[in-house]
Amino acid sequence: MAYIGRQPSYGALETQNLTADSSTTTFTLDYAVGSTASVLVSVAGVIQQPNTGYSLSGGGNNIVFSAAPTTGDTIFVTFLGLTRDVGSFLSTGIITTQTATTDSASADLFLTYDDSASALRKITNTNLTKTLDFIGQTGEASVAQDDLVLVYDTSASALRKMTKANFSPTITLTHVTRTATGDGSTVGFTVTSGVDVNNVMVILNGLVQTPTTDYSVSSTTLTFGTAPQASDAIVIRELPRNT
Repeated sequence: MAYIGRQPSYGALETQNLTADSSTTTFTLDYAVGSTASVLVSVAGVIQQPNTGYSLSGGGNNIVFSAAPTTGDTIFVTFLGLTRDVGSFLSTGIITTQTATTDSASADLFLTYDDSASALRKITNTNLTKTLDFIGQTGEASVAQDDLVLVYDTSASALRKMTKANFSPTITLTHVTRTATGDGSTVGFTVTSGVDVNNVMVILNGLVQTPTTDYSVSSTTLTFGTAPQASDAIVIRELPRNT
């Protein structure tokens, strides 16, 4: 048989016959089609023009004629292409029953859902591993104030992002210097609550005293082992600490 244009080289096309009754315009198709150009429609030997002689409805499951074919007319529809319901074709079992791969080549493709575009996208293994490769990345010696850092929130079992500002809360270091004069009998002197013997420097007449040996601290009182002599110059310097 001779063909005008390219000769079909392979494949088989499905054909469906319809019965006209001079009133019915909508017929259910055996296969869902994606567009009016995906079918060849003949009515009484006349090829119908897509979108003029007929249209589709019901998601491509029905053909709707612009005028009801006459009783006795021979009507057939040849399917040139079919739509595929990916939801039913790729059922849950098809995905979950597959063996998971433990590695992949750099040219392998993965499917990802782009939420911003509401579309399915493909991503190469190279791009994927570049995104997730922590070990191969160069460490940063410093970060900007608005840089983001990933942390794992154990309470929510999820990754969270934090800014550098959250990691660097304001820290105020304070110190207090107290002076007193010995009287030969007083051994106790007031210090700030929370100070311990290792957080305070005591200087007596210019000589630094030894913690625990020469003095101790309890609550808000620093106690000398021996009362400073009358007119001894006492300096109690509480060392900086985080408040």
